[in-house]
Amino acid sequence: MSVMISGPPEGLRGSRVDVTRLRKRARGILAAIGRSRSELSIALVDDESIAELNAQWRDKPRATDVLSFSLMEGDFADHRGGMLGDVVISVETAAEQAHDRHRSLDETICHLLVHGVLHLIGHDHEKDDEAKVMAAEERRVKREIAS
Repeated sequence: MSVMISGPPEGLRGSRVDVTRLRKRARGILAAIGRSRSELSIALVDDESIAELNAQWRDKPRATDVLSFSLMEGDFADHRGGMLGDVVISVETAAEQAHDRHRSLDETICHLLVHGVLHLIGHDHEKDDEAKVMAAEERRVKREIAS
């Protein structure tokens, strides 16, 4: 299992992310979803970078908290090897959410990572029934990695 983490950018407000802890949690998430042999890429970015990606890939020119780019489907799925895909997290947006919800930045980023990884393997929340299933799976994974 390989977890690659890039970022956060130097000097970014709220960028004190415990990368060692994040890598450990990412491995726990992969184990909890039965993908312990898979590879995962995590990019910790600023709002400007995630807004550019959101505009390019989702036609939504604004910052968001997390984006997932799955290699499980699409033209190159047969060539992905063990790589599940990329999860991109805005540390700036995560810091705002952590402050608003009275949580730590690391806890908020872990929540966003769980959400992003579940998107990589096909979970969605566009419809109510899908949202319920995904929320239940998020809770299960978070319980499992907390123990």
